[in-house]
Formats: sequence, structure tokens, C-alpha cells
Amino acid sequence: MTASARLAADNPQAAVRRPTVVIEPATGWSAINFRELWTYRDLLRILAGRDVKLRYKQTGLGITWVILQPVVAALIFTVMFGRFARLPSDGHPYIVFAFSGIIAWNYFAAVLQRAGNSLITDARLITKVYFPRLAIPLASTFSAMIDLAVSLGVMTVLMVIYGVAPTWRLLLLPVFIILTAVTATGVSLWLSALNVRYRDFVHAMPFMLQVWMLASPVAYATSIVPEKWRVLYGLNPAVAFVEGFRWSILGDSSVTPQMLMITSAVALVVFVGGAFFFRRVERGFADSV
Repeated sequence: MTASARLAADNPQAAVRRPTVVIEPATGWSAINFRELWTYRDLLRILAGRDVKLRYKQTGLGITWVILQPVVAALIFTVMFGRFARLPSDGHPYIVFAFSGIIAWNYFAAVLQRAGNSLITDARLITKVYFPRLAIPLASTFSAMIDLAVSLGVMTVLMVIYGVAPTWRLLLLPVFIILTAVTATGVSLWLSALNVRYRDFVHAMPFMLQVWMLASPVAYATSIVPEKWRVLYGLNPAVAFVEGFRWSILGDSSVTPQMLMITSAVALVVFVGGAFFFRRVERGFADSV
């Protein structure tokens, strides 16, 4: 009889005893665990796909809403700001000028709207099984890219209709898409984590997005901002990705390199700060949702 067999005969409970593994989220101000996220990449893909399906489930127009919303907004901006207010559009047809900013802003706003309440929506999932909680708001960043892709297709049609030729700068559009995604993810990490404890944020979000859009160069050019205020204006992280989209799509922009660097730096700070804060408080999500 082997040693293991004798041990099992003497102590049957020891033969079936298995080590207990306790998995807990990181504590303290730890950074994002990209290796863990990569391990759960299939879950991230499933969550993003679910967001897309649920968003347009049982809707009569389906994904057509992705086209209608920015087009209608661009038409309103063209009439109100281009025709009535006579605001400059950097030499481009106003509807094309406005739409190039709207598609960037709509992607940013979509991520915030979906991710802001995502931890509350997936409360049952959080309390039942362990996985990196960061995957829930991060899924909104990827699911909203479907809307962005459709909007870029509409942008292409408008450029053909109005005879706006692309330039080599269009090759840098992916850089500004990444910048937008990083900014949106950073803000959504703050909002989703804070909303777990303070549910007021989900109610304040629509108002916040409206004010933020008016404070960003979505429907107007940065050139209307007085020179002495441009550094302060550059602290708005939305300036970087909105004007970046416009510069890469239309070939020029009134934003200065200095302002672009300032807003990009602010966006990076927001992302890093949001990631650290999210990891700091995620330990208590299961008890708060």
C-alpha cells in the first residue's frame, strides 16, 4: 500500500480536502492590471456585444438612430449657428464642419451615458462572481465604437456631397479616436465608481453633458475664443479630441499646438486618476450596489 493510500485509509477527510483559493480585488492605489483584463478579454467582448444588442432591441428604426441623431443635430447647428448667428466654420460648409465635431462628441457622450450607470445595472453579476470590475465600464468604450463607425460613414457621404476632399491628415484619425476613447474611459471610471455610492450622478449626467458640449468646440470653431482665454479653455479635455477629429477629417483646425498639448495632458491625467480611483474603491462595490 502506498503512502497516499495509507493516509486516505487513516484519515478519509484528508483525502478529499482541497486548498481554498480566495480571489479578492487589489487594495490600495494600484494601477490597472492589463494582464488580468487580457485574461478576461472574452468577457469584455461579451459585455460589449450585449450592450449593442440591448441598445437597439425592440426599436423600430434600430441602428438608424445612429444616423438620425447626429444628422438632425448638425442641421440644427447649421441653421442656428451657421445661418442665424453667422459663426465662422474655418472655410468649410457649416454642416460638414459641425458634423465632424458632433461625431467625436457623440462617441464621448455615449461612453459616459452607458458606463455611468453600468455598475448598478450589472449589480447581480458583481455580487455573484469575481472578474475585473473594470471590464464593465470598459465594455461601453468598445460598444460605442459601432455607433462611431456608422457616423464616420455618414461623414464620408457628406464630404462627397459637399466636395470636401480628404488630406493626408486623415491617416492620423485613429490617433484621435484613441484619445477620445482614453478621455471617455477616464471620465466614465470616475462617474461609474462615484455613482455606486452617490446615485445623484446618474441624474446629473444629462445636464453635465449638455453644459460640457456647449463649453466645447462642437458647433463652433475655437477661433471665436479670445486669445487670452485659450490656455484656460484648453483645460477642457474635449477640445483636444473634437478639434483633433476636425483637423484630421477636414484638413485644418483653429486649435493651436500648445492648446492641443494642454488638453491631451489633461485627458491623460483624467484617465490615470480615474483608473487609480476605480481600483481604490472597487473592493466595496459588491456591498454598495
